[in-house]
Amino acid sequence: MSTDYDVVVVGLGPTGLTLANLLGRRGLSVLVLEREPEFYGLARAVYTDDEGLRVFQTAGAADELAADMNVDSTVQWVRANGKVLVQFHRTDRPLGWPVVNFLYQPYLENTLERALERYPRVTVLRGREMLDFKQDDLGVSIDHALCRGTGYGKDAPDTDPRTAERVRAKFLVGCDGGRSVVRTQLGIEMAGTSFPERWLVVDLRARAGVDAFRHLPYFDFVCDPELPIVSCPQPGRHHRFEFMLSDDQTKEQMEDPDTVRRHIARFVDPDEVEVLRKLVYTFNAVIAERWRDGRILLAGDAAHMTPQFIGQGMNSGVRDADNLSWKLAAIVKYGAAPEVLDSYEPERRPHVKAMIDLSVFNKKLVSVDSKLVAAGRDIALGAALRLPGIGGWIRGAKMKPSPRFRRGKYLGLPRRGLRGAEGTLVPQPEVRTYDGRHCRFDDVLGIGFSVVGYGVDPRVALTETDVAALRALGTRFVTVYPIGGRPQGVPGDGRAAGADYADVEDHTRALTRWFAKACVRSGGLLLLRPDRYVFGIAADGGGRLVAELFAQLAGRRAG
Repeated sequence: MSTDYDVVVVGLGPTGLTLANLLGRRGLSVLVLEREPEFYGLARAVYTDDEGLRVFQTAGAADELAADMNVDSTVQWVRANGKVLVQFHRTDRPLGWPVVNFLYQPYLENTLERALERYPRVTVLRGREMLDFKQDDLGVSIDHALCRGTGYGKDAPDTDPRTAERVRAKFLVGCDGGRSVVRTQLGIEMAGTSFPERWLVVDLRARAGVDAFRHLPYFDFVCDPELPIVSCPQPGRHHRFEFMLSDDQTKEQMEDPDTVRRHIARFVDPDEVEVLRKLVYTFNAVIAERWRDGRILLAGDAAHMTPQFIGQGMNSGVRDADNLSWKLAAIVKYGAAPEVLDSYEPERRPHVKAMIDLSVFNKKLVSVDSKLVAAGRDIALGAALRLPGIGGWIRGAKMKPSPRFRRGKYLGLPRRGLRGAEGTLVPQPEVRTYDGRHCRFDDVLGIGFSVVGYGVDPRVALTETDVAALRALGTRFVTVYPIGGRPQGVPGDGRAAGADYADVEDHTRALTRWFAKACVRSGGLLLLRPDRYVFGIAADGGGRLVAELFAQLAGRRAG
C-alpha cells in the first residue's frame, strides 16, 4: 500500500500535535504516526509562556487551551521556612498572552488532538510504529506497522511486521522524543551534559470537595539545602512536587508509597490527595549534532532536551513546530526551494542553547545541598535585588532569552545596527477596527506572510506587480494607524475592500512605540514572516523587500 502525503510526523506529543495543527491549518496533507495505542494520560510538561500561547493562537487553539490553565501566576524562590528569597510576577502581555501559565499536560494534549478533527487532510494513526524510512531527491518512503506500545524500533517484540504498510511523503519530521527512532536511524548523536542528580516527581490530585492546595497558590523553588523541592500549582485540582534525592537514596526507596506520603506530608494532608504518578528521574541538557538530513527533520526532544528548571522543554518544541510549519508550507504550496529549511537549525539552535543554559543555571541555584554555599547564595541574591536596575531585571524575569535570531543566521534582511528589528518577534497588542471592535493583532495578520504599512495602505506603496506576486503567496496587507490618525472627512476610494486587506488603529500605542524603537516612520512598510518575525523594513516603497523575499524563498539572495 502506498499513500502520498505532504508531511509525515512521527510522534503525537506536544511538538507533533502543534506541528500537525499548524500544517493542517495551512492546508497540507499530513499523516501522524504514534506508536502508543492510547493517550499516555499523565502530566510531564507543566508550563507554557506567551510565545507558546501565541503559537497555539496561530494553530487556532489558544483560547480553549488558556481556559484550562493557571495564568499570571507568581513564581518565587523560598527558603526552607517559606521566607521569600526572590519573587517575580508578570502581568504585562507584550505578545498578547500571559507570560506565566501553568498547565496540566493531558488537558493540553486532548485539546490539541481534538483540534485536528477540523482538518480533513490530517490523518492520525495511533498504535503504529515507524519501522524504517528511505529518502531520495523527491521525498521519503516510510514503513510502519501495528504496535502495542512497548519497546522501540523495528526489532521491538510488540511490533507486528505482517501489518507493515508503506507511505510516501515529501518530508518526514521526527517529533518522537528523547529516544527518537528517527534520530537513531539517521545516526545522529546528542551532545551535552547528563546530570547525576536524581529527582522524585509526585503528581497529585485533590480529592473531590477538598481544597488541598489552596495554601500553595504560587510556583515555589524551595531552596532547602537539606531537601531542594519544586512545588508547582496546576489547574483542575492538580499539583506537582519534585524532591531531590541524596546520593544514598535509591529509586526503590523514594518511590515507596510510605516515602512519598512522608515527603508530601510536609505540604499537604496525604489523606486529602490522590497520588497519580511517582517517578524518579534524571535530566539531560543535550542537543542533536544536526537537525536535518535532506527531507528528514528533527523537532522537540528529538532535537534537544532541556532540563525542567525553567519549564521550557515543551515550549522549545512548540517553537520548532512554528518555525518548521510555515517553511514546509512555503515549499509544498508555493514552490519555495527546499534550501529554505537550511535556516531552521541556525534560527532555533541558539535560542534552545540559551534556554538550556538558563535552566542549568537555575538548577544550580535551587539544588545547592551545602548550608554554607546556600547562605552565600541567599546573601548574593539579596544584594542583587537591592541594586538599581538589576533588581527590577530579576523581578521581571528579564533573564529569559528573547525571541531574537542571531545576526546573519536567519531568513530575512540583515539587521540594521545593534537594535534593528529584523529577525525579532513583533509584539501583539490589541488593535481597534474601524467600527470600534478590539481584536488581537495576529488575527488581523492571518497565518501567512503579511505586509504592514504604518499609516499607509501597503498596496499603494508597492507596485502592482509586487502586490500580485505577494497575493500569489497568500499574503495579507494591513494598515496600522496611530490612535486618532485615521483619515477623516474624505470618502475612501474603495481600495479597502477585499479579503486580503485590513486597517486597524493602535489604540494602546504599543505598536506606535515599537515602530519608533524599530525606526519605522509614517509611510514605512514592515514585511512579517508567518511566524511573526520581521523579515525586513522599508522606509519608502517595498520593492527591495519583495525582491529579497522571493530570492530567499528561492534559496538565494537578491544581491
